[in-house]
Amino acid sequence: MNTFSTRSARKEDCETIVSLIRALARYEHLEDQCIITPQLLCDSLFCESPVCHSVLGVINDELAKEKPVAFALYFYNYSTFLGKKGLYLEDVFVLPEYRGRGYGKQLLRHLARIAKENDCGRFEWAVLDWNQPAINFYQKLGAQVLPDWRICRLTGERLDSFASSK
Repeated sequence: MNTFSTRSARKEDCETIVSLIRALARYEHLEDQCIITPQLLCDSLFCESPVCHSVLGVINDELAKEKPVAFALYFYNYSTFLGKKGLYLEDVFVLPEYRGRGYGKQLLRHLARIAKENDCGRFEWAVLDWNQPAINFYQKLGAQVLPDWRICRLTGERLDSFASSK
């Protein structure tokens, strides 16, 4: 019988995680923005001071072989209002053929436990406004979808231009 479990990513998982990130980019219609490589990811996850962390969701078969079917990537931020760090979920993704089995919920519960173990005051993430299935799923978990916040972003030439302006 196959079982689902979560575990922290290891260096040898970087190629697998990048393939899951690319699958997420396809799902979100953002493939043109996805330039990550296994080496870039490895450098971020496994450097002296990691800038992010990753968890894999895997199916374990009878022979104890793992099949990665989901991932989450997160980092810690800080809330000035709470005076505590928070866990920010950058991405979570379950391969489409494995959805509806509770794997996403187990992955998010795993991250909630990490947040509690690390005395985080918040566990936050963003969701695309068109992704109603994800919004419904998050609300069913008890998450509040904040209607009054918008993400602001500077990248590429706009970031360069602003950084070099007076």
